[in-house]
Amino acid sequence: MWGEVITIISFSPVSSKKLHIQIYNQILSQIQSGSFQVGDKLPAERELCEQFGVSRAPIRQALSALELNGMIYSRQGEGVFVRSNQIASDTSQAAIFFDSISPEDIVEVRMNIEPVIVRFAAQRATDEDIEDLRATIKQMEEETKAGVYVPETDEKLHCGIAKASRNDLFINLMAAISNAMKQQEMWTFIRDRTVTRPDYRDVNFKEHQLLIQAIANHDEQEAVEIMTNHMQNLYDRYWRD
Repeated sequence: MWGEVITIISFSPVSSKKLHIQIYNQILSQIQSGSFQVGDKLPAERELCEQFGVSRAPIRQALSALELNGMIYSRQGEGVFVRSNQIASDTSQAAIFFDSISPEDIVEVRMNIEPVIVRFAAQRATDEDIEDLRATIKQMEEETKAGVYVPETDEKLHCGIAKASRNDLFINLMAAISNAMKQQEMWTFIRDRTVTRPDYRDVNFKEHQLLIQAIANHDEQEAVEIMTNHMQNLYDRYWRD
């Protein structure tokens, strides 16, 4: 029956900063060599993590690249299956993925730099900064109530926080991070499968709402704590669920 065959394949552990590239290449090679046939089910993420000796993050990046290239597809609650054994020349995005800053790098930088930025924002935010941030969070609230997630609004809020820090380098750093996210198609692919889910969308708004309130209160400790938790939750949404 289609999709019911489970092929047993052993993968080799990998060791490199760009783990997802090696994982992508190994799985792709197994598919193209015929070790996995069209319709076969790939090992579960947990098993792939064990075989490659890595966390879930690079596994998801590799699988996302394979899916975007039309090699595999996922069925909710069932797993990941082989769609094709050849990459169509007009759909291959591997070069774009691997030449761009990886989603894992983006999350790592955000987790470490944004709590620092928000500390200064809570210290230095002017009445005008706070008014702008409240206008943006109001926009996000309306979008959330309408059942949509708009990445540009999220970006506007985080860049507004950087602006409130009154530090030009922080502002430029956030602009660079935003640019990296826009250029990395795999980031968008994973985001659209996780952060935009209704349960995450609502929580995402509430986290931002609390964040802006802490800045408005000039409560540095609270702002840093909320941002740290928000960034950890961002990591969890992308890589653990």
